[in-house]
Formats: sequence, C-alpha cells, structure tokens
Amino acid sequence: MATVTFDHATRLYPGTERPAVDQLNLHIEDGEFLVLVGPSGCGKSTSLRMLAGLEDVNGGRILIGDRDVTDVQPKDRDIAMVFQNYALYPHMSVADNMGFALKIAGTPKAEIRQRVEEAAKILDLTEYLDRKPKALSGGQRQRVAMGRAIVRQPQVFLMDEPLSNLDAKLRVQTRTQIASLQRRLGVTTVYVTHDQTEALTMGDRIAVLNKGVLQQVGTPREMYDQPANVFVAGFIGSPAMNIGTFQVKDGAALVGNAQVPLERTVVDALTEADGGKVTVGFRPESLDVVGSGTAGSFQVEVNLVEELGSDAFVYGSLKSDVGASDLSAGDSDQVIVRIDPREVPMKGDTINVAIKPGQSHVFSAATGNRLS
Repeated sequence: MATVTFDHATRLYPGTERPAVDQLNLHIEDGEFLVLVGPSGCGKSTSLRMLAGLEDVNGGRILIGDRDVTDVQPKDRDIAMVFQNYALYPHMSVADNMGFALKIAGTPKAEIRQRVEEAAKILDLTEYLDRKPKALSGGQRQRVAMGRAIVRQPQVFLMDEPLSNLDAKLRVQTRTQIASLQRRLGVTTVYVTHDQTEALTMGDRIAVLNKGVLQQVGTPREMYDQPANVFVAGFIGSPAMNIGTFQVKDGAALVGNAQVPLERTVVDALTEADGGKVTVGFRPESLDVVGSGTAGSFQVEVNLVEELGSDAFVYGSLKSDVGASDLSAGDSDQVIVRIDPREVPMKGDTINVAIKPGQSHVFSAATGNRLS
C-alpha cells in the first residue's frame, strides 16, 4: 500500500489549447478510497490514466509513495486497473483470466492457484472458476475483473467507471460490495465515476473536477453541507440543489416575494462585480411547506409530483412579483421541494415554502465562490 500524489500534474492533448487536466494538486492517503467525480469531459478519466501511465504528463509530476513515477512504464508502477468494459479474455476460464497477469510475471503455478482461489472466495466466484466469461452475468464478469486486480496485490487500485455497464439494481448491490471489499483489503483506491450518488456512498473523500480543474476535495458530508462554489453545489446531491441569483435589499436576498436574511459577513463580502446580487442555493429537503402568509415564505406552482414511495418531490415554478434570474436545479426556473409522501399536492396547485434556518448556501454572483 502507498500514498498517491498529483503535484501540479497537467495533460495537454496535441492540437488543443485548454489542458484536459490543469495543474492537478491532490494527495491521497495510504489505504484511502478516493472518488474522482465530475461531468463528461471534466478530466477524471484522464487523471486516472495519467496515474496508470497510459497518458503522458505534460507538466508537474505523479508520485506513488515517495517514488516519482511520472516517466515510469505502466507495468512497473505496481498498480492494478479495473476497466468499464471488464476487458476479459473470452477464450480463457475465469481462473485463467484472474491469474493471467501473474502467469506473465512468471509467478509459480501453485502460488497463482492459491491467490486466485483466495480472491474467488472473497468475491463469491469459487463455483465459477472453470467457466468462460460468456457464461457469466454482467455482475459476475465485473467481479472477475475485480479478482484479476486483487490477485496482483498492488499498491494502488484504479477503477474507471466499473459499474456503468450494470443495470440499476445490480449497480447498487455491486457498489456496496466494492466499498466493503476495499475497506477489508485496505488498498489505496482511486475510483472514477460521473454518478455523484456513487461518489457520496462509496468514497472516504471526493474530488470534484470541472473542465480539467479541481473544484473541491472533502468528505461526502463536507461536499454536501459546504460546497465551495456553485458548480459543486449543483453537482453534488440528488435531486439537485435549487440555485438562483437574486437582488439584495436591506441585507436580505429577495427570493420570490420573500426576504431571506443574509449574514453581515456575506453582505460585506459583495463587490461591484456582483451588481447588488447574490446566488442562493437551498436543497429540496431544506424547504418546509408552510401556511400562506408565513414570514419568509414564497410560493411555488406545482408542475409535477414525483412519488417514490418513502419520499415525494414537487417540481414547480417560483411565483414572484419581483422576478428571479436563473432560479434552477439545472438550467430552468424550476424549484424542487421534498414533501410528505402522504400529503401530495395536485398539478397546478400552489404551495407556500420557507427555507429552514441556517440551511441556505450563499455564493458570489460574479465568481460563484461560497460566501456563507
């Protein structure tokens, strides 16, 4: 096991002006499960491939433990990678697939068999060792790919969206298995996904990337409760955070017909570039349904109700005499409210909601950086 360090690591593809990964500084502790997450094209897979040695590093360096591996061949880095498409040999049995890397390295047959059987026991694959990949389900194939990485006993596991090809139910089940397996083995793991639910449920820490730039690193709870900027706030959480830009008047943000008080430090931090506005975010569960006329409440017209059995979410539009610019949980004027699933409003109804005290997030309208 070892630590992993990206020290100003940069990857610039030929013919492009903007780096795919730009000055990445990230330290991963020994035995830590770190999840790299972000939208498509953000540089997360490129970062992983740089660590694996499959992409050149155009600037900075990468260390595994105290060893600079920037220019070291992939086979000499002591890492094992699990790919999205399993990458199994169709003509080999499960046992041969799992032990193939050891065979190439010249490991004695008895030791290969022992390591394969140990990994198969951990992954519940013992009864499938003599089967070919075509006789396995998607989840079983993914476990074989995991087993192939485990038998190598590397310093670092690299996983590139390993659950993308699985159906929804199997994905939930397999991500639990991967997380518990990593904690049992204690191997430093870097896991890439675009699914922020996977990131929140699996990682010891999460690193959010956007356009090749690291936005924030922290525990799942830190990312959820204290997003560093508007991008992280909108990306982490499902359903997404409601985010809008509102006028500031008398120390409060005008959200619909309500005034949301702002901390004095927030008001003092506003600059000319903000133009007298702030960006306010509040999660669906941070809204209370209240009676008409309640202080600090605003109206939402119901467009759709999503009933999930134990939960329900209202998707609606903010009703305002003042108007809001770009209130969204995406790129529309939509507001999402978590409600009691036993008291669901009808489409076209109007509900009154208020932000729970201390559960709003305030960002600079100009820079998008956190102010509260």
